[in-house]
Amino acid sequence: MRNLSSFYINGSWVKPLGGAGSSTFETISPVTEDVTGRIVLGSYYDVERAVNAAKTALESFSKTSRHERIELLKTIAEEYRNRQHDLSEAIAEEMGCPPWLAKEGQFILPEMHLKTAINILETYEFESLCGNALIRRQPVGVCGLITPWNWPLLQIMTKVAPALATGCTVVWKPSEYSSFSAQILAEVFDASGVPPGVFNMVFGDGGGVGQALSVHPDVDMLSITGSTKAGIEVARQAAFTIKKVHQELGGKGPSILLEDADFNKAVVSGVKYVMLNSGQNCTSPTRLLVPRQRLAEAETIAKETAEAMKVGPPETDALIGPVANKQQWERVQHMIKQGIDEGAELLLGGPGRPEGIERGYFVKPTIFSNVSNEMSIAREEIFGPVLTIIPYDSVEEAILIANDSPYGLAAYVHSARKDHAIQVANRIVAGQIYINGDMDLLDVVVPFGGRKMSGNGREFGAAGFEAFTESVAYLGYTSPS
Repeated sequence: MRNLSSFYINGSWVKPLGGAGSSTFETISPVTEDVTGRIVLGSYYDVERAVNAAKTALESFSKTSRHERIELLKTIAEEYRNRQHDLSEAIAEEMGCPPWLAKEGQFILPEMHLKTAINILETYEFESLCGNALIRRQPVGVCGLITPWNWPLLQIMTKVAPALATGCTVVWKPSEYSSFSAQILAEVFDASGVPPGVFNMVFGDGGGVGQALSVHPDVDMLSITGSTKAGIEVARQAAFTIKKVHQELGGKGPSILLEDADFNKAVVSGVKYVMLNSGQNCTSPTRLLVPRQRLAEAETIAKETAEAMKVGPPETDALIGPVANKQQWERVQHMIKQGIDEGAELLLGGPGRPEGIERGYFVKPTIFSNVSNEMSIAREEIFGPVLTIIPYDSVEEAILIANDSPYGLAAYVHSARKDHAIQVANRIVAGQIYINGDMDLLDVVVPFGGRKMSGNGREFGAAGFEAFTESVAYLGYTSPS
Protein backbone atom coordinates (compact mmCIF):
# COMPACT_ATOMS: atom_id res chain seq x y z
CA MET A 1 0.00 0.00 0.00
CA ARG A 2 1.45 3.34 -1.07
CA ASN A 3 0.36 6.44 0.83
CA LEU A 4 1.32 9.71 -0.85
CA SER A 5 0.55 12.66 1.39
CA SER A 6 3.09 15.35 0.39
CA PHE A 7 3.66 17.67 -2.53
CA TYR A 8 6.98 18.81 -3.96
CA ILE A 9 7.04 22.61 -3.74
CA ASN A 10 9.97 25.03 -3.65
CA GLY A 11 12.57 22.29 -3.33
CA SER A 12 10.93 20.49 -0.39
CA TRP A 13 8.30 17.88 0.36
CA VAL A 14 5.45 19.72 2.08
CA LYS A 15 2.12 18.77 3.58
CA PRO A 16 -1.10 20.02 1.95
CA LEU A 17 -2.38 23.29 3.32
CA GLY A 18 -5.75 21.62 3.78
CA GLY A 19 -4.23 19.49 6.53
CA ALA A 20 -6.28 16.59 7.88
CA GLY A 21 -9.30 17.91 6.01
CA SER A 22 -7.73 17.38 2.57
CA SER A 23 -9.58 15.03 0.27
CA THR A 24 -7.98 11.75 -0.78
CA PHE A 25 -8.05 9.51 -3.84
CA GLU A 26 -7.87 5.73 -3.63
CA THR A 27 -5.83 4.02 -6.31
CA ILE A 28 -7.25 0.71 -7.49
CA SER A 29 -5.17 -1.99 -9.14
CA PRO A 30 -6.45 -2.49 -12.69
CA VAL A 31 -5.31 -6.12 -12.39
CA THR A 32 -6.90 -7.17 -9.09
CA GLU A 33 -9.32 -4.30 -8.38
CA ASP A 34 -7.81 -4.04 -4.88
CA VAL A 35 -6.89 -0.73 -3.24
CA THR A 36 -3.14 -0.17 -3.70
CA GLY A 37 -2.68 3.34 -2.37
CA ARG A 38 -4.12 6.63 -1.19
CA ILE A 39 -3.16 10.03 -2.51
CA VAL A 40 -3.92 13.31 -0.80
CA LEU A 41 -5.33 15.78 -3.31
CA GLY A 42 -4.32 19.42 -3.36
CA SER A 43 -6.44 22.54 -3.41
CA TYR A 44 -6.29 26.09 -4.73
CA TYR A 45 -4.09 27.02 -1.76
CA ASP A 46 -1.49 24.40 -2.62
CA VAL A 47 -1.45 25.60 -6.21
CA GLU A 48 -1.05 29.17 -5.00
CA ARG A 49 1.98 28.16 -2.96
CA ALA A 50 3.51 26.26 -5.88
CA VAL A 51 2.88 29.05 -8.41
CA ASN A 52 4.39 31.63 -6.05
CA ALA A 53 7.49 29.46 -5.70
CA ALA A 54 7.74 29.07 -9.48
CA LYS A 55 7.26 32.81 -10.04
CA THR A 56 9.99 33.67 -7.55
CA ALA A 57 12.39 31.12 -9.03
CA LEU A 58 11.76 32.35 -12.57
CA GLU A 59 13.61 35.59 -11.89
CA SER A 60 16.94 33.82 -11.51
CA PHE A 61 16.41 30.59 -13.46
CA SER A 62 15.37 32.42 -16.64
CA LYS A 63 18.78 34.12 -16.57
CA THR A 64 20.86 30.94 -16.23
CA SER A 65 23.30 30.17 -19.00
CA ARG A 66 22.88 27.53 -21.66
CA HIS A 67 25.75 25.58 -20.06
CA GLU A 68 24.12 25.64 -16.62
CA ARG A 69 20.85 24.25 -17.98
CA ILE A 70 22.65 21.59 -20.00
CA GLU A 71 24.48 20.38 -16.91
CA LEU A 72 21.24 20.36 -14.94
CA LEU A 73 19.45 18.27 -17.58
CA LYS A 74 22.38 15.86 -17.75
CA THR A 75 22.16 15.35 -13.99
CA ILE A 76 18.41 14.76 -14.28
CA ALA A 77 19.09 12.18 -17.01
CA GLU A 78 21.56 10.34 -14.75
CA GLU A 79 19.15 10.28 -11.82
CA TYR A 80 16.33 9.18 -14.10
CA ARG A 81 18.39 6.23 -15.34
CA ASN A 82 19.25 5.32 -11.72
CA ARG A 83 15.54 4.96 -10.91
CA GLN A 84 14.62 2.80 -13.92
CA HIS A 85 13.59 -0.18 -11.81
CA ASP A 86 11.47 1.90 -9.42
CA LEU A 87 9.77 3.85 -12.19
CA SER A 88 9.04 0.76 -14.31
CA GLU A 89 7.69 -1.08 -11.29
CA ALA A 90 5.44 1.84 -10.35
CA ILE A 91 4.00 2.12 -13.86
CA ALA A 92 3.37 -1.61 -14.05
CA GLU A 93 1.57 -1.41 -10.72
CA GLU A 94 -0.60 1.61 -11.44
CA MET A 95 -1.41 0.69 -15.06
CA GLY A 96 -1.19 -3.10 -14.97
CA CYS A 97 0.82 -3.07 -18.19
CA PRO A 98 3.18 -5.95 -19.05
CA PRO A 99 6.67 -5.61 -17.53
CA TRP A 100 8.28 -5.48 -20.98
CA LEU A 101 6.23 -2.41 -21.87
CA ALA A 102 6.90 -0.73 -18.52
CA LYS A 103 10.67 -1.31 -18.83
CA GLU A 104 10.99 -0.52 -22.51
CA GLY A 105 8.43 1.86 -23.97
CA GLN A 106 7.14 3.52 -20.81
CA PHE A 107 10.64 4.18 -19.43
CA ILE A 108 12.85 4.52 -22.50
CA LEU A 109 10.74 6.87 -24.63
CA PRO A 110 10.80 9.64 -21.96
CA GLU A 111 14.56 9.19 -21.64
CA MET A 112 14.90 9.68 -25.40
CA HIS A 113 13.05 12.99 -25.18
CA LEU A 114 15.19 14.14 -22.25
CA LYS A 115 18.40 13.38 -24.13
CA THR A 116 16.99 15.03 -27.26
CA ALA A 117 16.35 18.22 -25.28
CA ILE A 118 19.97 18.19 -24.09
CA ASN A 119 21.26 17.76 -27.64
CA ILE A 120 19.05 20.52 -29.05
CA LEU A 121 19.99 22.91 -26.27
CA GLU A 122 23.66 22.56 -27.24
CA THR A 123 23.08 24.52 -30.46
CA TYR A 124 19.60 26.03 -30.27
CA GLU A 125 19.55 29.63 -31.52
CA PHE A 126 17.74 31.78 -29.00
CA GLU A 127 18.67 34.93 -30.98
CA SER A 128 18.62 35.89 -34.65
CA LEU A 129 18.77 39.08 -36.71
CA CYS A 130 15.95 40.28 -38.94
CA GLY A 131 16.81 43.54 -40.73
CA ASN A 132 17.78 46.02 -38.02
CA ALA A 133 15.98 44.02 -35.30
CA LEU A 134 17.12 41.34 -32.90
CA ILE A 135 14.65 38.50 -32.43
CA ARG A 136 15.11 36.82 -29.08
CA ARG A 137 13.24 33.76 -27.87
CA GLN A 138 12.61 34.26 -24.17
CA PRO A 139 11.18 31.72 -21.70
CA VAL A 140 7.41 32.02 -21.63
CA GLY A 141 7.46 32.08 -17.80
CA VAL A 142 5.63 29.99 -15.22
CA CYS A 143 4.15 26.91 -16.91
CA GLY A 144 1.30 24.78 -15.63
CA LEU A 145 1.63 21.21 -16.88
CA ILE A 146 -1.30 18.75 -16.82
CA THR A 147 -0.65 15.17 -17.90
CA PRO A 148 -2.69 11.95 -18.29
CA TRP A 149 -2.23 8.37 -17.13
CA ASN A 150 -1.71 6.40 -20.35
CA TRP A 151 1.97 7.29 -20.94
CA PRO A 152 2.64 9.08 -17.64
CA LEU A 153 6.40 9.59 -17.87
CA LEU A 154 6.45 10.28 -21.60
CA GLN A 155 3.79 12.98 -21.44
CA ILE A 156 5.52 14.94 -18.70
CA MET A 157 9.02 14.59 -20.13
CA THR A 158 7.94 16.01 -23.51
CA LYS A 159 6.90 19.12 -21.57
CA VAL A 160 9.25 19.52 -18.63
CA ALA A 161 12.48 18.87 -20.55
CA PRO A 162 12.02 21.71 -23.08
CA ALA A 163 10.49 23.92 -20.39
CA LEU A 164 13.60 23.71 -18.20
CA ALA A 165 15.90 23.81 -21.22
CA THR A 166 14.46 27.18 -22.24
CA GLY A 167 14.55 28.67 -18.73
CA CYS A 168 10.92 28.26 -17.64
CA THR A 169 9.70 27.14 -14.23
CA VAL A 170 6.87 24.64 -13.85
CA VAL A 171 4.00 23.46 -11.68
CA TRP A 172 2.93 19.94 -12.60
CA LYS A 173 -0.39 18.20 -11.97
CA PRO A 174 -0.02 14.51 -12.84
CA SER A 175 -3.08 12.33 -13.25
CA GLU A 176 -4.37 10.99 -9.97
CA TYR A 177 -4.32 7.55 -11.65
CA SER A 178 -0.55 7.69 -12.17
CA SER A 179 0.65 9.24 -8.92
CA PHE A 180 3.07 6.42 -8.04
CA SER A 181 5.37 7.10 -10.97
CA ALA A 182 4.89 10.86 -10.54
CA GLN A 183 6.11 10.67 -6.95
CA ILE A 184 9.29 8.89 -8.03
CA LEU A 185 9.90 11.30 -10.90
CA ALA A 186 9.63 14.22 -8.48
CA GLU A 187 12.22 12.45 -6.33
CA VAL A 188 14.45 12.32 -9.44
CA PHE A 189 14.23 16.10 -9.86
CA ASP A 190 14.87 16.62 -6.16
CA ALA A 191 17.96 14.40 -6.20
CA SER A 192 19.22 16.23 -9.28
CA GLY A 193 19.57 19.51 -7.42
CA VAL A 194 16.99 21.43 -9.41
CA PRO A 195 16.91 24.92 -7.86
CA PRO A 196 14.02 25.46 -5.42
CA GLY A 197 10.83 26.57 -7.14
CA VAL A 198 11.92 25.59 -10.65
CA PHE A 199 10.07 22.26 -10.56
CA ASN A 200 6.95 21.84 -8.44
CA MET A 201 4.40 19.02 -8.27
CA VAL A 202 0.93 19.01 -6.71
CA PHE A 203 -1.31 15.94 -6.72
CA GLY A 204 -4.91 16.67 -7.56
CA ASP A 205 -7.88 16.20 -9.85
CA GLY A 206 -9.07 18.31 -12.75
CA GLY A 207 -11.77 20.14 -10.87
CA GLY A 208 -9.40 21.14 -8.08
CA VAL A 209 -5.73 21.53 -8.95
CA GLY A 210 -6.33 21.50 -12.71
CA GLN A 211 -8.81 24.35 -12.55
CA ALA A 212 -6.67 26.31 -10.09
CA LEU A 213 -3.74 26.16 -12.52
CA SER A 214 -5.92 27.08 -15.50
CA VAL A 215 -7.36 30.24 -13.93
CA HIS A 216 -4.26 31.40 -12.05
CA PRO A 217 -3.14 34.84 -13.30
CA ASP A 218 0.53 34.10 -12.61
CA VAL A 219 0.60 30.97 -14.77
CA ASP A 220 1.85 32.24 -18.13
CA MET A 221 1.29 29.02 -20.08
CA LEU A 222 -0.85 25.95 -19.65
CA SER A 223 0.21 22.76 -21.45
CA ILE A 224 -2.20 19.83 -21.26
CA THR A 225 -2.20 16.35 -22.71
CA GLY A 226 -5.54 14.65 -22.21
CA SER A 227 -9.01 14.13 -23.61
CA THR A 228 -10.61 16.66 -25.92
CA LYS A 229 -13.24 17.30 -23.24
CA ALA A 230 -10.53 18.17 -20.71
CA GLY A 231 -8.72 20.36 -23.22
CA ILE A 232 -11.86 22.36 -23.96
CA GLU A 233 -12.49 22.93 -20.26
CA VAL A 234 -8.90 24.04 -19.61
CA ALA A 235 -9.01 26.46 -22.54
CA ARG A 236 -12.32 27.88 -21.35
CA GLN A 237 -10.98 28.44 -17.83
CA ALA A 238 -7.68 29.88 -19.08
CA ALA A 239 -9.40 32.37 -21.40
CA PHE A 240 -10.05 34.79 -18.54
CA THR A 241 -6.31 35.37 -18.05
CA ILE A 242 -5.35 35.30 -21.77
CA LYS A 243 -2.56 32.82 -21.09
CA LYS A 244 -0.91 30.67 -23.72
CA VAL A 245 -2.67 27.29 -23.95
CA HIS A 246 -1.00 24.28 -25.56
CA GLN A 247 -3.19 21.20 -26.11
CA GLU A 248 -2.38 17.64 -27.17
CA LEU A 249 -5.74 15.90 -27.16
CA GLY A 250 -7.60 12.93 -28.58
CA GLY A 251 -7.36 11.17 -31.91
CA LYS A 252 -9.12 8.74 -34.22
CA GLY A 253 -6.33 7.90 -36.63
CA PRO A 254 -7.28 6.80 -40.16
CA SER A 255 -5.00 4.29 -41.84
CA ILE A 256 -5.59 4.18 -45.60
CA LEU A 257 -4.42 1.01 -47.33
CA LEU A 258 -4.35 1.72 -51.05
CA GLU A 259 -5.04 -1.05 -53.55
CA ASP A 260 -1.36 -1.96 -54.02
CA ALA A 261 -0.38 -1.80 -50.31
CA ASP A 262 1.43 -4.67 -48.61
CA PHE A 263 -1.49 -5.88 -46.47
CA ASN A 264 0.58 -8.46 -44.57
CA LYS A 265 2.84 -5.71 -43.32
CA ALA A 266 0.40 -2.82 -42.92
CA VAL A 267 -2.49 -4.71 -41.31
CA VAL A 268 -0.28 -6.70 -38.94
CA SER A 269 1.67 -3.67 -37.70
CA GLY A 270 -1.49 -1.58 -37.50
CA VAL A 271 -3.35 -4.14 -35.38
CA LYS A 272 -0.37 -4.49 -33.05
CA TYR A 273 -0.20 -0.73 -32.61
CA VAL A 274 -3.94 -0.49 -31.89
CA MET A 275 -3.58 -3.17 -29.20
CA LEU A 276 -0.34 -1.75 -27.73
CA ASN A 277 -0.71 -0.38 -24.20
CA SER A 278 -4.21 -1.89 -24.11
CA GLY A 279 -5.29 0.48 -26.84
CA GLN A 280 -4.63 3.56 -24.73
CA ASN A 281 -2.78 5.56 -27.38
CA CYS A 282 -4.09 8.75 -28.93
CA THR A 283 -2.16 8.20 -32.17
CA SER A 284 -3.31 4.62 -32.86
CA PRO A 285 -4.56 3.79 -36.39
CA THR A 286 -7.97 2.77 -35.07
CA ARG A 287 -9.82 3.34 -38.37
CA LEU A 288 -8.49 0.89 -40.96
CA LEU A 289 -9.66 1.95 -44.43
CA VAL A 290 -9.35 -0.80 -47.06
CA PRO A 291 -10.52 -1.24 -50.67
CA ARG A 292 -13.82 -3.12 -50.65
CA GLN A 293 -12.45 -5.80 -52.99
CA ARG A 294 -9.69 -6.60 -50.47
CA LEU A 295 -11.88 -6.39 -47.35
CA ALA A 296 -11.96 -10.16 -46.72
CA GLU A 297 -8.17 -10.33 -46.91
CA ALA A 298 -7.78 -7.48 -44.43
CA GLU A 299 -10.31 -9.09 -42.07
CA THR A 300 -8.46 -12.41 -42.07
CA ILE A 301 -5.06 -10.85 -41.37
CA ALA A 302 -6.41 -8.54 -38.68
CA LYS A 303 -8.28 -11.32 -36.90
CA GLU A 304 -5.33 -13.73 -36.95
CA THR A 305 -2.98 -11.05 -35.68
CA ALA A 306 -5.20 -10.03 -32.78
CA GLU A 307 -6.02 -13.63 -31.83
CA ALA A 308 -2.30 -14.28 -31.35
CA MET A 309 -1.96 -11.42 -28.85
CA LYS A 310 -2.45 -12.83 -25.35
CA VAL A 311 -4.31 -10.81 -22.73
CA GLY A 312 -3.53 -11.23 -19.05
CA PRO A 313 -1.91 -9.98 -15.84
CA PRO A 314 1.72 -8.79 -15.70
CA GLU A 315 3.06 -12.03 -14.20
CA THR A 316 2.12 -13.93 -17.37
CA ASP A 317 3.63 -13.68 -20.85
CA ALA A 318 0.74 -11.49 -21.97
CA LEU A 319 1.21 -8.80 -24.59
CA ILE A 320 -1.90 -6.89 -23.50
CA GLY A 321 -2.75 -5.87 -19.95
CA PRO A 322 -5.89 -4.22 -18.57
CA VAL A 323 -7.09 -0.70 -19.27
CA ALA A 324 -6.08 1.67 -16.51
CA ASN A 325 -9.23 2.09 -14.44
CA LYS A 326 -12.86 1.12 -13.97
CA GLN A 327 -14.21 4.27 -15.61
CA GLN A 328 -12.24 3.54 -18.77
CA TRP A 329 -13.25 -0.14 -18.76
CA GLU A 330 -16.91 0.81 -18.55
CA ARG A 331 -16.53 3.29 -21.39
CA VAL A 332 -14.84 0.72 -23.65
CA GLN A 333 -17.58 -1.82 -22.85
CA HIS A 334 -20.23 0.78 -23.68
CA MET A 335 -18.60 1.58 -27.01
CA ILE A 336 -18.29 -2.10 -27.96
CA LYS A 337 -21.98 -2.67 -27.22
CA GLN A 338 -22.86 0.46 -29.16
CA GLY A 339 -20.92 -0.83 -32.17
CA ILE A 340 -22.94 -4.04 -32.08
CA ASP A 341 -26.23 -2.17 -31.65
CA GLU A 342 -25.44 0.13 -34.60
CA GLY A 343 -24.95 -2.85 -36.90
CA ALA A 344 -21.18 -3.21 -37.23
CA GLU A 345 -19.95 -6.74 -37.94
CA LEU A 346 -18.11 -8.15 -34.92
CA LEU A 347 -15.14 -10.17 -36.16
CA LEU A 348 -13.41 -10.74 -32.84
CA GLY A 349 -13.84 -10.01 -29.16
CA GLY A 350 -16.89 -8.23 -27.86
CA PRO A 351 -18.26 -7.24 -24.45
CA GLY A 352 -16.95 -8.63 -21.16
CA ARG A 353 -13.61 -9.87 -19.94
CA PRO A 354 -11.47 -12.36 -21.89
CA GLU A 355 -12.15 -16.02 -21.20
CA GLY A 356 -10.58 -17.25 -17.95
CA ILE A 357 -10.23 -13.77 -16.42
CA GLU A 358 -12.73 -12.93 -13.70
CA ARG A 359 -11.20 -9.82 -12.11
CA GLY A 360 -9.48 -6.72 -13.37
CA TYR A 361 -10.20 -4.23 -16.12
CA PHE A 362 -9.24 -6.52 -18.99
CA VAL A 363 -10.81 -6.05 -22.42
CA LYS A 364 -11.06 -8.57 -25.23
CA PRO A 365 -9.11 -7.46 -28.31
CA THR A 366 -12.03 -6.44 -30.47
CA ILE A 367 -12.34 -5.96 -34.22
CA PHE A 368 -15.36 -4.60 -36.07
CA SER A 369 -15.74 -4.73 -39.86
CA ASN A 370 -18.10 -3.26 -42.42
CA VAL A 371 -18.15 -0.17 -40.27
CA SER A 372 -19.75 3.01 -41.54
CA ASN A 373 -17.89 6.20 -40.71
CA GLU A 374 -21.14 7.55 -39.26
CA MET A 375 -21.14 4.93 -36.49
CA SER A 376 -20.10 5.96 -32.99
CA ILE A 377 -17.20 3.48 -32.96
CA ALA A 378 -15.77 5.25 -36.03
CA ARG A 379 -16.23 8.78 -34.71
CA GLU A 380 -15.43 8.61 -31.01
CA GLU A 381 -12.08 7.88 -29.40
CA ILE A 382 -12.62 4.57 -27.60
CA PHE A 383 -9.17 4.36 -25.96
CA GLY A 384 -9.17 0.60 -25.74
CA PRO A 385 -8.04 -2.39 -27.86
CA VAL A 386 -10.73 -1.88 -30.48
CA LEU A 387 -10.17 -1.69 -34.25
CA THR A 388 -12.76 -0.61 -36.83
CA ILE A 389 -12.37 -1.71 -40.46
CA ILE A 390 -14.06 0.58 -42.98
CA PRO A 391 -14.34 -0.45 -46.66
CA TYR A 392 -14.11 2.15 -49.43
CA ASP A 393 -14.80 2.08 -53.19
CA SER A 394 -12.39 4.76 -54.46
CA VAL A 395 -9.36 6.70 -53.33
CA GLU A 396 -11.46 9.87 -53.30
CA GLU A 397 -13.91 8.22 -50.92
CA ALA A 398 -11.06 7.03 -48.69
CA ILE A 399 -9.74 10.59 -48.39
CA LEU A 400 -13.21 11.91 -47.60
CA ILE A 401 -13.69 9.27 -44.91
CA ALA A 402 -10.27 9.94 -43.41
CA ASN A 403 -10.99 13.66 -43.11
CA ASP A 404 -14.59 13.17 -41.97
CA SER A 405 -13.65 13.22 -38.31
CA PRO A 406 -13.56 15.83 -35.57
CA TYR A 407 -9.98 14.73 -34.88
CA GLY A 408 -6.74 15.36 -36.72
CA LEU A 409 -3.82 13.97 -34.75
CA ALA A 410 -2.18 11.08 -36.66
CA ALA A 411 -2.94 9.45 -40.01
CA TYR A 412 -1.38 6.66 -42.06
CA VAL A 413 -1.14 5.93 -45.79
CA HIS A 414 0.21 2.69 -47.31
CA SER A 415 1.06 2.02 -50.95
CA ALA A 416 3.68 0.16 -52.99
CA ARG A 417 4.18 3.48 -54.79
CA LYS A 418 5.53 5.98 -52.31
CA ASP A 419 4.75 8.89 -54.63
CA HIS A 420 1.10 7.82 -54.68
CA ALA A 421 1.05 7.51 -50.89
CA ILE A 422 2.49 11.01 -50.59
CA GLN A 423 -0.12 12.42 -52.98
CA VAL A 424 -2.87 10.98 -50.78
CA ALA A 425 -1.12 12.04 -47.58
CA ASN A 426 -1.00 15.64 -48.81
CA ARG A 427 -4.79 15.72 -48.72
CA ILE A 428 -5.20 14.38 -45.18
CA VAL A 429 -5.84 16.84 -42.34
CA ALA A 430 -3.64 15.68 -39.46
CA GLY A 431 -0.62 16.84 -37.49
CA GLN A 432 1.48 13.76 -38.26
CA ILE A 433 1.09 11.51 -41.31
CA TYR A 434 2.98 8.23 -41.53
CA ILE A 435 3.84 6.92 -44.99
CA ASN A 436 4.22 3.12 -45.24
CA GLY A 437 4.76 2.64 -41.53
CA ASP A 438 3.66 3.47 -38.01
CA MET A 439 5.67 2.94 -34.81
CA ASP A 440 8.70 1.89 -36.86
CA LEU A 441 8.85 5.49 -38.13
CA LEU A 442 8.80 7.04 -34.64
CA ASP A 443 10.98 10.16 -34.49
CA VAL A 444 11.28 12.15 -31.26
CA VAL A 445 12.70 15.18 -33.07
CA VAL A 446 9.95 15.99 -35.58
CA PRO A 447 7.03 18.22 -34.47
CA PHE A 448 4.16 16.36 -32.81
CA GLY A 449 0.63 17.64 -32.30
CA GLY A 450 -2.85 17.77 -33.72
CA ARG A 451 -5.33 19.75 -35.75
CA LYS A 452 -9.06 20.30 -35.31
CA MET A 453 -10.31 18.77 -32.03
CA SER A 454 -6.98 17.04 -31.49
CA GLY A 455 -5.48 20.24 -30.14
CA ASN A 456 -3.01 22.94 -31.07
CA GLY A 457 0.67 23.65 -30.70
CA ARG A 458 3.54 21.24 -31.23
CA GLU A 459 5.82 19.18 -28.99
CA PHE A 460 9.02 17.16 -29.54
CA GLY A 461 12.43 18.45 -30.60
CA ALA A 462 12.93 22.11 -31.50
CA ALA A 463 9.15 22.56 -31.73
CA GLY A 464 9.01 21.89 -28.00
CA PHE A 465 11.51 24.68 -27.40
CA GLU A 466 9.41 27.06 -29.47
CA ALA A 467 6.31 26.09 -27.48
CA PHE A 468 7.91 27.20 -24.21
CA THR A 469 9.34 30.47 -25.52
CA GLU A 470 7.98 33.75 -26.83
CA SER A 471 9.59 35.80 -29.60
CA VAL A 472 10.54 39.32 -28.62
CA ALA A 473 11.68 41.79 -31.29
CA TYR A 474 14.21 44.52 -30.43
CA LEU A 475 13.85 47.02 -33.27
CA GLY A 476 16.73 49.35 -34.00
CA TYR A 477 19.11 46.83 -32.50
CA THR A 478 21.54 47.30 -35.40
CA SER A 479 22.23 50.41 -37.48
CA PRO A 480 20.77 50.40 -41.00
CA SER A 481 23.38 49.65 -43.67
